[in-house]
Amino acid sequence: MSRKTIITCAVTGSIHTPSMSPHLPVTAQDIADSAIEAADAGAAIVHLHARNPVTGKPDQRLEAFAPILSVVKQRSGVVINLTTGGAPTMSVEERLQPAAHFKPEIASLNMGSMNFGLYPMLNRFKTFKHDWERPYLEGSNDRVFKNTFKDIEYILRTCAGNGTRFEIECYDIGHLYTLAHFLDRRIVEPPLFVQSVFGILGGIGPHPEDVAYMKRTADRLFGRDYAWSVLGVGRHQLSIAAMAATMGGNVRVGLEDSLWAGKGRLASSNAEQVRLVRQIIEGLGLDIASPDEARDTLKLKGGGKLEV
Repeated sequence: MSRKTIITCAVTGSIHTPSMSPHLPVTAQDIADSAIEAADAGAAIVHLHARNPVTGKPDQRLEAFAPILSVVKQRSGVVINLTTGGAPTMSVEERLQPAAHFKPEIASLNMGSMNFGLYPMLNRFKTFKHDWERPYLEGSNDRVFKNTFKDIEYILRTCAGNGTRFEIECYDIGHLYTLAHFLDRRIVEPPLFVQSVFGILGGIGPHPEDVAYMKRTADRLFGRDYAWSVLGVGRHQLSIAAMAATMGGNVRVGLEDSLWAGKGRLASSNAEQVRLVRQIIEGLGLDIASPDEARDTLKLKGGGKLEV
């Protein structure tokens, strides 16, 4: 596969709440503008969630996504990736709606049910603007993100006729074996786009040996039939990206995964994080992939087929 490094930018997500950073995009216009700025900075792919424009709460309604997608598609050639993760509080049917309806080039897909602990963030963030924020974080100590084998197959088969490929999110080694199971059954087809996630409480840690272990296992299971990408949560974002880039991997940054651009310094935008990781990649003597080069590597159907 191409040695050019694909940068994905996850623009807003459902992990962080609006009170944590004034730079977290919430309205459809802000999310769209931030995605386009990230693309202009060098992101080949933008990974999109939507939020309620008043409260900032994660929102999977089609009406929440439509204005974001129409603006991004009109103003940029970036690859659009829609979440099927939504938020841990949502049903699989609710989470799948945008990808099933809009038929994007890529959709994210978590390879398993897991504990998803956000409550340690309460040690840093003490005051909140909206009533839902504190209970959302506190409740994560007794909440499971549910994606059973049945759920995963439902998502894959629902999107099978849409030409949508998947950013397959693997938070632990077992998730790689789950992906191998679906590959063996030919429910998913190569080339695979495997996003290894490091540092979420409930998943694999952010140690360099964890990164190497993920890569070795994926190499053994999938050989040359996959493109590997990584994301590090919080302060680990750039260090893990640097490790992966030296190992031939692709990278994901963005305010979904980390609010920071340095020790104790909030990132002013998604584009700032893209520029920081691009500087690392190019400092290693590597090139970044354009959206069309990412499409070629991942065998995507093309942006013109997004239905919005």
